[in-house]
Parts: sequence; structure tokens; C-alpha cells
Amino acid sequence: MVTISCAALAAALALLPPPAAVARLGALRPGIDRTRPWRSPGAALPVVAGGVVGLVVAGPGGAVAGLLIGATVRRLRTARRTETAEAGTAGELASAITRMADELAAGAHPATALGGASADGPRARAVLAPAAAASGLGDDVPAALRRGAGEHPEVTSEIGRLAAAWALSDRCGVPLAELLAGAAADLGWRVRFAARVRAELAGPRATALVLTALPALGLALGQLVGADPIGVLRSGLLGQALLVVGVALAAAGVAWTEHILRAAVPR
Repeated sequence: MVTISCAALAAALALLPPPAAVARLGALRPGIDRTRPWRSPGAALPVVAGGVVGLVVAGPGGAVAGLLIGATVRRLRTARRTETAEAGTAGELASAITRMADELAAGAHPATALGGASADGPRARAVLAPAAAASGLGDDVPAALRRGAGEHPEVTSEIGRLAAAWALSDRCGVPLAELLAGAAADLGWRVRFAARVRAELAGPRATALVLTALPALGLALGQLVGADPIGVLRSGLLGQALLVVGVALAAAGVAWTEHILRAAVPR
């Protein structure tokens, strides 16, 4: 058992990219998103821990079940971080566009309005940095915005609307302040509405979590009354298969529930 546990842990750790390899890959692809959770060695910790604990507690079937549980936990954590980053970036971008619209309405030059990004949040500064550099050099600002959208997929549609408004002003002479004010109002409404929807979905998320935990509570209750369900799951091929299938169905239910809840949040 100890040999199998060490082998499983070594195999899992071997799958993790070393920091030097990640750095070399980032150097070859400058536009790569280095903040993605799966690129961090610590991101695989729930999967490795789940597999090792499952192997020790319930044998090979428990190892597979533990890997599924760890992967589900990792996926949920990644989804929560991504959702928080999307909301934060969209909110900062809405405030930045509002600031630019106000400065343009007061008579500022577009390059000056873009150059004032130092007053915005860090995410908004990162989004607007390519456009500010292009404006300072007299380059095409809408094209710079669209190029930078690939590095910020969480706000691609918002950047696209901003680039379209800027291009319309350059091409047709429509006042840029009015276009940006409209874009900021629309984006601000989307951010507020999405936040309200997320708050209302807190109850369904908690209910889904409780329902997912019910089988584990049932096993604990059965163990307390002497039925020994864990012993049944640990012994024999049938018990191991039931353990893996049950955990797989629970993980699929969690994934489907999260998909439904994410679809309810406006993008």
C-alpha cells in the first residue's frame, strides 16, 4: 500500500510543469496568460491530495474517487477566481470609460484622456495600456484595443464595444464623449445587474452544495449505526466500482449545476 501511494504521488508530481519550464514557455509566447491557475504547481494540490487520501482510505477505487473530488474542488475554485476577476475588471473598466467620457466632455484630448489611466484601477490600466501607447504615438487606437482584447478575454466584448465607439468617432466625426458615455452607462448597468444576479444565486448554490454532500453524510450516518458502508466500498470489485460511479455522478451533477448557474449571469 505504501509503495502504491508513493508511486501515485510521484506520478502526479511528475505531471506538474516545473517553474523553469513555465518561464521558458512564457518567454516563447509573450502574450500568454501567466495568471491562469492551472499553470501554478500549487493548483494541482487538491487533485494530488485527493488521490493520495482516497488511495489510503479506500484503495484504488478510492484513489480514482479522490482524484475526481480534487479535480472538482480545483474546478470550482478556478471558476470562483475567474468570476471574481471578470466582475472586478468589468467594474474598473466601466469607471475608466466614465472618467474618459467626462474628461473628453470637459475638452480634453483623447490622448490625454487615455493617458490618465494612472487614476484607474490596476485591471483597467492593464486593459487600456496598449491603447494609451498607440494614442501617444499617433497609431490606430481601435486596432490597439482589439489587439489587447486577446490578453483580457474576461472583457473582450466590452473592449470590442469601446473600440467600435472609437472607430465610429474617427470615421464619422461623432463626438467621442457621447459615445463613451453611452458605452460606460451600458457597461455599468451590466456590471450592476450581474452582481445582483450573483447575489440571488447564492441560495441555489448553497442548496446544490448541501445536496452534493448528502451522500457523504449518509455514509457517515451508516458508519455510526454499525452498517459499515465504508467497509463495503473498500472490499471487492463491486464496492470499488460503486464508489467510483457514485463520486463520478456527484461530480457530474456539480459541473452541470455550475454550468446552469453561470449561464444565468449575463455576460
